[in-house]
Amino acid sequence: MQQRGIVILDFGGQYTQLIARRVRECGVYSCIRPCNAAIEDIMEEAPLGIILSGGPASVLDADAPTIDPAIFDSGVPVLGICYGMQLIAHLLSGRIERAAQREYGRTVVFMDQNEQGLLKGMKQKSTCWMSHTWQVVEPPKGFKVIAHTGNCPTAAMANEEKKLYGVQFHPEVTHTEEGQLMLKNFLFEICKATADWSMDAYADNTIRQIRRQVGDGTVLLGLSGGVDSAVAAALLYKAIGNRLTCVYVDHGFMRAGESDQVVEIFTRTFPVELKAVDASDRFYSALKGVTEPEQKRKIIGREFVEVFKEISLQLGKRDHFAQGTIYPDVIESGSVKGSAVIKSHHNVGGLPAELGFTSLVEPLRMLFKDEVRALGLTLGLPESLVYRQPFPGPGLAIRVIGELTPEKVRIVRESDRILREEIEMYGAPASQYFTVLTGAKSVGVMGDERTYAYAIAIRAVTTDDFMTADVAPLPYDLLGRISTRIIGEVNGCNRVLYDITTKPPASIEWE
Repeated sequence: MQQRGIVILDFGGQYTQLIARRVRECGVYSCIRPCNAAIEDIMEEAPLGIILSGGPASVLDADAPTIDPAIFDSGVPVLGICYGMQLIAHLLSGRIERAAQREYGRTVVFMDQNEQGLLKGMKQKSTCWMSHTWQVVEPPKGFKVIAHTGNCPTAAMANEEKKLYGVQFHPEVTHTEEGQLMLKNFLFEICKATADWSMDAYADNTIRQIRRQVGDGTVLLGLSGGVDSAVAAALLYKAIGNRLTCVYVDHGFMRAGESDQVVEIFTRTFPVELKAVDASDRFYSALKGVTEPEQKRKIIGREFVEVFKEISLQLGKRDHFAQGTIYPDVIESGSVKGSAVIKSHHNVGGLPAELGFTSLVEPLRMLFKDEVRALGLTLGLPESLVYRQPFPGPGLAIRVIGELTPEKVRIVRESDRILREEIEMYGAPASQYFTVLTGAKSVGVMGDERTYAYAIAIRAVTTDDFMTADVAPLPYDLLGRISTRIIGEVNGCNRVLYDITTKPPASIEWE
């Protein structure tokens, strides 16, 4: 039986998946569909409510994405967020104009109707996250303004009779202090949803989807040994059993002891059919002389395709290819309409047709990192694997600035091991932490001798969803001990720096 919940129509906003995440955090099932989905297909979901996401376009553009206005007469409650609100107003003959003063970032919103309905229980003045150039200056007939700011006359609007609502701010981001309360009002007060969705339910539903997609076929999974691909392997194993083959490619850029750990876990702790290949010489050769980060990622991605092609031929035909893509990967690869390409080597977009796979299986594509971890525990994976440090596909190759050499990779590998040991021993609060070989050299004095060696940077952040991140407040005594150990134990470096930049404006990784 299909679980009823909230359908989110995606207009290309970078926060679309975050909306789905917030809905799920309330215990309500959610799914994302393209904004141009036919109303018949939307209604087949039997939605309790529909949310229209934000997006980068203007609703007044000739080619602006839109929806069938019949949605507004379906009897299903509709909430428009940012672009979604403007679209509701535009399609129902409200008036949209360019704002005299654009609003970006934290903004005080005055809640004009907070005793009932969408804004029930919210403070009269509540800090919300705004990001808009256009705004509703005259709501459609039947709508009332229920919130405003000093610059935006319609920060929220409501048609209680038809259960149509719009907010100019983004309730889904953590910067909106009462955003989750507003979403709960929509879910439980307006849509009459029940908090009956769980990670167990997600696992069961995804396993069924995998079985429908794969049928009686076989699957080849690219196993990096990280959290994402491990959870993907667990889901696939539960869905199709021994028809899954996992391939682990050691490109030479793994962390200290990691390749041995990967083989150990996936042959003993969580046994699957595993093919482990050491291709490090091949990757170093392909990357010789390359310094540009995007070129590195593309070369590594290309070589992975070639390696998998060769292994696939050796293993015999497999019907489907699987990978542990998660939603931040999708966003940062520009795979969602309206999102910028930040990193090319995220595993999205499928593999070239010449590999001969029938389809690409991505069972984690709709999840954030913390949800992936929760799913891993639900599936029975050990905590030591589920809570290991996130690691990018290109590995230490993108933590060495400039040309890659075995010596440079050694330096970052050894310094990273020390950093992880010290932070784990101290118990410092950080979601992700690693070292970077900056490529810069500086003068130092070691043992009364002049040195000219590399500077190592420490990156440590706290984050819930990896879409935004704050700098982890590592204590000075801990930083001092880490610096002392790195300088004393790692040949080739004589200076340690601490990166204090948030995301945005920086990405979490340096390359």
